[in-house]
Amino acid sequence: MVSIQKFKELALSFPEAVEVPHFEIPSFRVKKKIFATLNPKENRCCIKLNPIDQNVFCSFDSTVIYPVPNKFGKQGWTLVNLGKVKKEMLIDALTTAYCTVAPPKLAEQVMEKYQD
Repeated sequence: MVSIQKFKELALSFPEAVEVPHFEIPSFRVKKKIFATLNPKENRCCIKLNPIDQNVFCSFDSTVIYPVPNKFGKQGWTLVNLGKVKKEMLIDALTTAYCTVAPPKLAEQVMEKYQD
């Protein structure tokens, strides 16, 4: 289980990540591109993955991480149940989402740090 506050801390820990309102919920962006949104009322987040990464993460447990059930899911948008996800899996998923949308130089920095 990951708290709302912990999710925000993790999402904002990436280089140049910022929190910006997106309609009625917070979004987390790098260079104006959204890599995650947060829905505190439903205790879940939504992250942007490529189709291969989405398939890998969603194969774990469909009650924890699963595609958005519409056309956005087909574009890689993936929901994560913060009440059920383990912190380590969320860190992996957020890192992957960040690197999916970040400019290559920023993604490389994160991957180098992540692999240490």
